[in-house]
Amino acid sequence: MTRSLLPLPLLAAAALLATAPTHADTFLAQALHPEVLDHQPLDQRLTRLAPAADPRVLSLAANALACADPEAERLAVIDYSLPSTEPRLWVFDLGRDELMFEELVSHGRGSGDAMATTFSNVPESYQSSLGLFRTMNTYYGRNGYSLRLEGLETGINDLAYQRAIVIHGADYVSESFIEQTGRLGRSHGCPAVRQEVTYPLIDSIKEEQYLFVYYPDQEWLEGSAYLACDRDDRQLAMR
Repeated sequence: MTRSLLPLPLLAAAALLATAPTHADTFLAQALHPEVLDHQPLDQRLTRLAPAADPRVLSLAANALACADPEAERLAVIDYSLPSTEPRLWVFDLGRDELMFEELVSHGRGSGDAMATTFSNVPESYQSSLGLFRTMNTYYGRNGYSLRLEGLETGINDLAYQRAIVIHGADYVSESFIEQTGRLGRSHGCPAVRQEVTYPLIDSIKEEQYLFVYYPDQEWLEGSAYLACDRDDRQLAMR
């Protein structure tokens, strides 16, 4: 009997390739050549790391980041088209190719009840804002450990700093709160997270990293400079 020189895991991958080439081809190529992952487009990498997220949202986030800062190390994505009872915040370590967090996150009380449907850049609206943000410094405030955000999109989120729209922890972001009320509690417009992950999550994206906040708002989708970015002029956020 002639023995194959391939290790058993690769023999299994080869057998899978013979029966289902569409999916197994990628698996076998990655098993033989792990470096292939380094050359995947960012949207494909994000989808692979967070299969529960909408790939269309991750594709938009990847495009916005490519426009703003292709060398960014971390990216957080919020999908406000999902109800507050579901995880809708993902934090990616792009350098290590890892999903760091998949979390619940609140929206502003002015944006809706269990579902967020309305968004604003207006002070005192208590509404969440969409678009691309750059993270700033941390501080201790009324809501404890918090992370300031700089809104990068004119007329969409550029008043975030003045509105004190920050990432912070809150006791109304929890499974127990959902069990009692059928939804998360709501903020004054801030993306609040579970108190248990406040420190590590904030520290993972503080200081010159990025947050992309999505909702299928047609005016924003059609008018955002970051979603319609010319790939030859990517440094919009640096201006």
